[in-house]
Amino acid sequence: MATIYDVARLAGVSPATVSRVFNGTTVTPENERVVREAAGQLDFVPNRTARTLRRRSSDIIALVIPDIENPYFTALARGVEDAARAAGYSVVLCNTDDDIARESDYLEVAVSEHMAGVVIAAASDQSDLSPLLDREKAAVAVDRVPHGASIDAVTVDNAAGAGLATRLLVDRGYRRIACIAGPEDVETSVARVAGWRDVLTASGLPVDHALVEHADYRVEGGSAAMERLLTRAERPDAVFVTNNLMSVGALRALRDAGIHPPEIGIASFGALPFSTSAPTGVSMVSLPARELGAEAARLLLARIGGDRQEPRTIVLEATPIG
Repeated sequence: MATIYDVARLAGVSPATVSRVFNGTTVTPENERVVREAAGQLDFVPNRTARTLRRRSSDIIALVIPDIENPYFTALARGVEDAARAAGYSVVLCNTDDDIARESDYLEVAVSEHMAGVVIAAASDQSDLSPLLDREKAAVAVDRVPHGASIDAVTVDNAAGAGLATRLLVDRGYRRIACIAGPEDVETSVARVAGWRDVLTASGLPVDHALVEHADYRVEGGSAAMERLLTRAERPDAVFVTNNLMSVGALRALRDAGIHPPEIGIASFGALPFSTSAPTGVSMVSLPARELGAEAARLLLARIGGDRQEPRTIVLEATPIG
């Protein structure tokens, strides 16, 4: 079985450099390349157990997300995994179903198992990251940032993206535009409602908060919210839906009512799952999910490697589809 010394000899570097590569410590790109090539030729496998005991942390990252059934979070997870594996780390996926108690259990497991760090899309604005922060465990928030959490974060400009989606409806001539929003205690939902409201105000259109329906960011929630909007004496002529799965539900409710866009316009914050093109009357903005995950993983790896600068936030932009 090959040893770290065999890899160092073949790569033409010191054993310490080989150790730094497999411990996630920063080395030059050239040194990392030759070390990994040598390790591959020799079928070298780092001793994970010994390394964990020595460093008191493993080469495993936890990714905590609220809904693995949502293709948006699936793409985000792929971005995290791509960046983590390129640095020699594995990723454990933890699905919370937006349940704070389950989320807390996963964070405790990450600490007790000495995982190297955690990327988390919080279940709620009230999510408690103290199990990580009290133990100085590396953590990065992605997509959603819990209230008061002083950690690195990678997010989408939710207000701007929501405004962009709402503007697509305004530009198509719709004037009474409702909003199907996520849970009231999730910061992404708050920001997206604000973006909807700001564009209506700037366009001189009425902002009727009775036309804001909150749901659970899932298909069934979007369907129920649309059904409620359709019962209004003066129903909307268009709806901005603040995530992709709720958009699927909203379209289902319209279909069941015998209504088809563009009779009522739909703008979706996020591409419709498994759709290659927008149905007639449906506008969409695309979210850079995979890039979000990759950026979050890179920030986390930097923290694991010893980065001690002040927490920073990276904000990515949504873009229109079509």
